[in-house]
Amino acid sequence: MKANSIFKFKQFAVRHGRSSMRVGTDGVLLGAWADVSVCHGVPQANVLDIGCGCGLIALMVAQRCPSCHVLGIDIDAPSVLEAKENAAESPFADRVEFSLADIRAFGADSNAGAYSLILCNPPYYTEDTLPPEHRRSVARNSLHLSFAGLVRSVCHLLGERGVFAVVIPMAAREEFVAVAMEYDLHLRRECRVQTVSRKAPKRVLLEFGFQSNSCVTVETILLQDDAGGRSAEYSALCRDFYL
Repeated sequence: MKANSIFKFKQFAVRHGRSSMRVGTDGVLLGAWADVSVCHGVPQANVLDIGCGCGLIALMVAQRCPSCHVLGIDIDAPSVLEAKENAAESPFADRVEFSLADIRAFGADSNAGAYSLILCNPPYYTEDTLPPEHRRSVARNSLHLSFAGLVRSVCHLLGERGVFAVVIPMAAREEFVAVAMEYDLHLRRECRVQTVSRKAPKRVLLEFGFQSNSCVTVETILLQDDAGGRSAEYSALCRDFYL
């Protein structure tokens, strides 16, 4: 996706020119794929978006789950300000808020078990693959927030029957799943993302919960068809968002 200053969806628009994490395919996939059904039947269910950037994922979840309250947090002040502006101009302004916060400190506060759904497009760059621009480096640098640090905070914040969903590079899948298991988070669902059919998946969406699951649902989604357009399954997943 191009980093235009405004990206328009069916029900809301996202400014992302000042954010360290702009609108991208990974975020759209996570926002559309995450299981919001865990919020159904929960009075005033709470959702947390870790590393919210411009607020994309939080706004997508708010659209999909009218009964929930969504909080996005980020360590980058311009991102949080832009996310607040995006929320204020959306139809979900009364149910979405953003705050400048580090998940490591936030997770240590008195929010234990407060969230039915937690989402994150987490840092995954290593030291030798850091992007050049400093704010983006911090936002996506696994040296700033390790997988273990992220999962530890999530375990403190997630409700007993809650769900934690992430999107990461396929190359990091085994490590992330192993770290999650160390904290008694069990893999429940998995969606491997292929850009085109001739290439192996480079991204994977993972869903975890505290409840043990003997059968993990594994699927693959193709982003582009043979003509170079959006595939049928990608279009179906995001039909409520893309114009």
